[in-house]
Amino acid sequence: MRGRPLFTFTISIFALALASVPAWWSGGDALAQTPVDPGVRGGTAGAGCYLPGLDSTETSFFFAAGGRFGEVDSVSNTIDDAAVAVGVPPGTATGTLTLCAGVAPSGVKPVTTARQEGSGLGPGFNQNSCAGCHAQPAVGGSSPPTNPQIALATLDGAKNTVPSFITANGPTREARFITNSNGTPDGGVHDLFEITGRSDAQGCNTLQPNFAQAVASNNVIFRIPTPVFGAGLVENTPDINLKTDSLNISGPQSSLGITSGFFNTSGNDGTITRFGWKAQNKSLEVFAGEAYNVEQGVTNELFPNERNDSQGCVFNPTPEDATNLTNPGGPSGNAASDISSDVVNFAMFMRLLAPPTPAATTNQTVQGFNQFINIGCADCHIQHHTTAESIFTGQSNVQYTPFSDFALHNMGTGLRDQVSQGNANGQEFRTAPLWGIGQRIFFLHDGRTNNIVAAVQAHASSGSEANEVISNFNKLSPSDQQAVIAFLRSL
Repeated sequence: MRGRPLFTFTISIFALALASVPAWWSGGDALAQTPVDPGVRGGTAGAGCYLPGLDSTETSFFFAAGGRFGEVDSVSNTIDDAAVAVGVPPGTATGTLTLCAGVAPSGVKPVTTARQEGSGLGPGFNQNSCAGCHAQPAVGGSSPPTNPQIALATLDGAKNTVPSFITANGPTREARFITNSNGTPDGGVHDLFEITGRSDAQGCNTLQPNFAQAVASNNVIFRIPTPVFGAGLVENTPDINLKTDSLNISGPQSSLGITSGFFNTSGNDGTITRFGWKAQNKSLEVFAGEAYNVEQGVTNELFPNERNDSQGCVFNPTPEDATNLTNPGGPSGNAASDISSDVVNFAMFMRLLAPPTPAATTNQTVQGFNQFINIGCADCHIQHHTTAESIFTGQSNVQYTPFSDFALHNMGTGLRDQVSQGNANGQEFRTAPLWGIGQRIFFLHDGRTNNIVAAVQAHASSGSEANEVISNFNKLSPSDQQAVIAFLRSL
């Protein structure tokens, strides 16, 4: 069973804007060379259900873990679930989370179960639910069309001001400061909101960071959520496969000026890290544990310490999320899920989440795919990889199609964020997987555009390894350029 719809979104197609031609481009009439983005692909979500081939025990865990992925956190689990449901995607405000359109195999509970209420929110936070950010076009995706962060600012009495870079129709974002006040590198996440003023946080008086000052001094950069569809396949791909797949195209890369593609690695065991905008996280469990602590403020068994332990603002024993040793019973009907921590459930949901399903091919998308390869896009956005043997049923030696080499590349001054993570410097990013991009609303690491043509053109700037590829794109005929865009929107 492949991706079934989780939610039906009514998505306004954004006004089509002409993409600007970069200053270095020197070929032909700019207007004649400008394709248009047809907008978010319509139809049902091509993602959001479990991997095909799983057995009933594994699919049962998927549904139970998905319910935990959608849980809403308050400070100490004292606020009714429905009261905080504005922090999760449209369609979940009834206290339930529907996965795979409520369809499950025989014998498996099809989670439209009430979300478990969670505790540990804050003191600083960006969101109160994983599903609040990972929502488009289904749970596990990226920013939804309506930003739930607006409502969170004052939810339950909170006294936050919405920063200027958070808008109702813009992407959900986290903010990082480039430098500290003394000029040394920062790069860490500064949470948008504080629990101060909330009815379940009496006595806490922490203040929001001074985002207005950071914006005025150009000292803040943004990140938007990365989709996690198919992430388990990526996690189970051996390092040797990634290295071999990249090596096989090293010749064409060199001829296009793509010279510094390399993998981010763990500082401990030297293996390839592959999750996050700079491939800074080793595993889905680390990815989940860090996000739970950073984005929601929930301490857990991987990140057990409060980021801000100001007096009067720590309300719970730590870690706030942990293995359930005393009361394994829960509403999901899956004992393994009920015993496991939230972080383990989040990671398992992502591991068992199927990759996006592309639209049916057309003559135009085939034309676009051929040009995508001819101009060099596929030299970094590698089409296929193959997994190792897997502990999960039917997932061994699976070939999948993410359109990424998962390596780091210099994206130039135009996209730099001046933040280093692991081996990645301030201009280097992981090649973003393109699967599912047809139903994405916002693009690039900071969500600066909702126009896929503008996102393509933004790959070109001083120092970028993509300059020659974008030059090749701009030299294509208008028909071929439009076909490439149609191909991308079909993914």
